[in-house]
Amino acid sequence: MSGAPYNKALSPAQREKLRRIRHLALDMDGTIYMENNIFPFTVPTLDALKAAGIGHSFLTNNPTRSVDDYIAKLARMGIDCPRQDMYTTPVATIDYLRKAYPQVKRLFMLGTPSMQEQFVEAGFEACADDPDDVPDMLVVAFDTTLVYPRLCRAAWWASRGIPYIATNPDWVCPTDARTILVDCGSLQKCIEAATGRKPDKVMGKPDPTMLDGIRDRNGLAPDQIAMVGDRIYTDIEMGRRAGAVSVLVLSGETTLETALEVGTADFICRDLEELGEMILESRAD
Repeated sequence: MSGAPYNKALSPAQREKLRRIRHLALDMDGTIYMENNIFPFTVPTLDALKAAGIGHSFLTNNPTRSVDDYIAKLARMGIDCPRQDMYTTPVATIDYLRKAYPQVKRLFMLGTPSMQEQFVEAGFEACADDPDDVPDMLVVAFDTTLVYPRLCRAAWWASRGIPYIATNPDWVCPTDARTILVDCGSLQKCIEAATGRKPDKVMGKPDPTMLDGIRDRNGLAPDQIAMVGDRIYTDIEMGRRAGAVSVLVLSGETTLETALEVGTADFICRDLEELGEMILESRAD
């Protein structure tokens, strides 16, 4: 085991936590790949864990692509992912709207065309950027196609008291490009600064809904699932709320200094490869 210094002296209780893991709930960007580049250790690690009887599912707060888009992206990277093992925030948001707001049909959405199409296919209607095209609800997501007038229209509907839901709380999206990808949480703050209005509900991690689905579909106890991700305030907090084992990887957003300072994860690992080595070693004890 290559073990980083912060994982070398595992306690008996920590080793037992590792031994109990039967399924990995995997964040995607920053955990198994960075933007469009898969980490070289991802496929070998998942294969080794699968051979040891440890399954995995993928979940992401990035709503810019559909489930089929993500499955196709993973396939190009050499990962086979059945539809039931992919959890996205649009899927979670659509399910939530159907349960909590069954009367809602017309949506004004900040989101990519791919994301908006998911809602339309689910039976919702997309409203235009028009003050006379009044929506039943405002939906704000990470929108890489955003133009200024639509942001202004979203703020207008928020100021009118229209029910308002956001797909995820992330401030930025991880990238290996020399830029900052402004994410949904930052758009929410922009709207709040302009109107004083916060979303009525924020979906996605750290909300435990997607992790609860993984637990129920696989017949697992919460502590048999490891929530693995690169963000403390979404991935690790989601694991904590769901009662899962929380594993922070340093291959994405969070630095070691921040991880040690905050100290909320059950385990801090260099990357998914190191976690895999730790899990397999725990079974060899």
